[in-house]
Amino acid sequence: MSDPFFQPVSGFDLPRYAGVPTFMRLPHVPLEDERLGQVDVGLIGVPWDSGTTNRPGPRHGPRQLRDMSTMMRAENGATGIRPFEAMNCADLGDVPPNPADIQESMARITAFYNRVLAAGIRPLTAGGDHLTSLPVLRALAAKEPLGMVHFDSHTDLFHSYFGGTMYTHGTPFRRAVEERLLDPKRVVQIGIRGTTYDREDRDFADSVGIRVIPIEEFHARGVEDVMAEAREIVGTAPTYVSYDIDFVDPAFAPGTGTPEIGGPNSFQALQVVRSLKGCNIVGADLVEVSPPFDASGGTAYLGATLLFELLCVMAG
Repeated sequence: MSDPFFQPVSGFDLPRYAGVPTFMRLPHVPLEDERLGQVDVGLIGVPWDSGTTNRPGPRHGPRQLRDMSTMMRAENGATGIRPFEAMNCADLGDVPPNPADIQESMARITAFYNRVLAAGIRPLTAGGDHLTSLPVLRALAAKEPLGMVHFDSHTDLFHSYFGGTMYTHGTPFRRAVEERLLDPKRVVQIGIRGTTYDREDRDFADSVGIRVIPIEEFHARGVEDVMAEAREIVGTAPTYVSYDIDFVDPAFAPGTGTPEIGGPNSFQALQVVRSLKGCNIVGADLVEVSPPFDASGGTAYLGATLLFELLCVMAG
């Protein structure tokens, strides 16, 4: 049973549109707070999109995700999990990036997560663009390579952009494999689709043993079968989950920088996360929510719901 201090504010006590928004109305526990050592799972914002190569905006994602996450309640209506009773959860605040310097920002992110891990906390991250995952993995995988379940419409396995730029939101997992942060034979990428420049990323995946499940196969086989294979690939060893909101069809999640048609609907988006039950998840992220492209907030609401589903799996 969790400490009462870590219970979120109920909508019966304070209307959801009132008060200072934190992730899921949880207490804000900065890294300097004496209660940090009592936190089991920390929700962290990374308001940074310097790796974006097309439509910017995910730097504004964490703020809108916090706001929309005030709609999350105590119990998962489908699974019955009550994550805030199973473990102490808190909003650890944002990593302060340097929007003018990619390398310094990545160093700041890794340093922040090193402090989180030193306190024994599993991180659940709200990005930010997908380059965010690389400095997070540099902290989480410092001792051993991790497996990864990756939901996305893109592999993010490209070598470089624009003749030699090595750090963009299209390259993080190529770097992560090269830096031995990921065990490629325990990595599965689900939902890949859209037009391509070439097959360089897919050729790299084949060469190192990454399992790529394109969207056509996902739809043909269905969620249950695909996710059974994903669980088999990562096994019971430590695993990271990375969820790009553009995995979901833009009819349901238009607020993202590089949308691709033909993706899963919003219910399937939740199902794939619930199907991670039993995985040894040491950290997870939800990235590429771009509020400027969905002023209604619907994309962020889906993203906040996915963060809650990830939290439930981490609690289960």
